[in-house]
Amino acid sequence: MNTESALGKLNVPGTVTTADISAARGAAQGVDLVLTSAELADKLADIPAPVAVVNNFMDAQEIESALSGHLPRA
Repeated sequence: MNTESALGKLNVPGTVTTADISAARGAAQGVDLVLTSAELADKLADIPAPVAVVNNFMDAQEIESALSGHLPRA
């Protein structure tokens, strides 16, 4: 919910999918960005999508910051 809210605040259309680490490796093949915890980031190092670390998924501001760091500059 916080990630969807952050996308809305940034006026970025998109869908959010949640997955455990096993499913995430497969799902990450066709996404624009993966948000994950620091503990799991190294397990996703070889996927084709960029990976952004979020320490607290309950912190909407942190999620928004992680997302905005991967948006194209206007």
